[in-house]
Amino acid sequence: MTPAVFEPATPLAPPAGRTTNDLIRQQNLASVLSLLHSRGALSRAQLGATTGLNRSTVTGLVMELTELGLVREAPGGERTGKVGRPTLDIEPEDHVAALSVRAEPHAVTVALVGLGGVVHARLRHDTASPPSPRRFVQIVESSVEAMRADIDRHYRVVGAGLAVPGLVNANGSVLVSPTLGWKRDPVAARLSDQLGMPVTAGNDASIGALAESRFGVGVGVGNLLYLGGAMHSIGGGLIIDGTLLRGTSGYAGELGHTVVDPRGRRCVCGRRGCLEAEVSLDILEPLLGRRKLDEDELDVELGVARNPRVMTEVTRQVEVLSIALTNFVNAFSPETVVLSGYLGALLSVSRERLADAVRVHPLGAEGRTIRLERAHLRSRLMLVGPAELAFADLLSNPAGFRG
Repeated sequence: MTPAVFEPATPLAPPAGRTTNDLIRQQNLASVLSLLHSRGALSRAQLGATTGLNRSTVTGLVMELTELGLVREAPGGERTGKVGRPTLDIEPEDHVAALSVRAEPHAVTVALVGLGGVVHARLRHDTASPPSPRRFVQIVESSVEAMRADIDRHYRVVGAGLAVPGLVNANGSVLVSPTLGWKRDPVAARLSDQLGMPVTAGNDASIGALAESRFGVGVGVGNLLYLGGAMHSIGGGLIIDGTLLRGTSGYAGELGHTVVDPRGRRCVCGRRGCLEAEVSLDILEPLLGRRKLDEDELDVELGVARNPRVMTEVTRQVEVLSIALTNFVNAFSPETVVLSGYLGALLSVSRERLADAVRVHPLGAEGRTIRLERAHLRSRLMLVGPAELAFADLLSNPAGFRG
């Protein structure tokens, strides 16, 4: 597969106190494309009202993005009541796509995702045990090969994004992923070499926070705390003043390794009583008599559960989670707290207790208004999310894109 090539623009050096027309146009193109990408089809009038750009400027930008093959016209949703030519909306061209890759201890998932967060295809490969980095790359390459004919006929792929449960630096190397057993591995570079395209890797929870802030419950939220519960781990992502908090080397957000009970269960990191060791689907599944439940199945099981042992364990885990949430709200003061995966399922059966943890118990709660929400993207979260990493350069500089 020959991917579309992204050509970064030559950095501009505007005179002191001034901005060049080229730089302004690049920023405006990025604003319009990013808005269409996250919001979907909009009229030219809506684009102008949201960006603050005048009608002629919006028309010129849309024309340029259309010529680049990044947007297209579609029948408009507005009804003016006037006789004449119907209005046309502008929507992102979803045949411009990215590969979305997720690494889990017992599965590798590869999806093809178009602009606008449209999931075109998905392949999941289950594994009996955590794959080595080398085996992981082989599985991804095989999955992409299975999609190759369709991709070559219908799509322009800008690159790939990779979600990993662990510490991932800015270069895409995994410092450590306890659940996968990976240490100091340049997995993004390995995958890039095999696929022949740019690969950007990141922590799965930070990616989840980014996806929810663009397509889910976090749209328009400047300060968001995201906490995601996978089968074997808990991760956190933080949006602070509209920007994803990365920390030194990109390692911020390891909230699952916050100690909530120093005498508690042994965690994979080696310590005792980490949040992800105490609040875990691994503990609950044997009591439910089920294995490998997905989020929807778990909702059903918890909704009908009457076994005293199950209810006692759910109550214990919710209490631990509520303590952690109160601490996180005190530390980061978010507008919205989003729970996904297993934690979202706990929220569905214990909303009142967890709501108190973020609205009543934090210091100064009487002066705060904090929303507690379940992630809206649900099963699409880790399909759409990694693709955002691959789209980042395109969205920041659309004119540099060449199909």
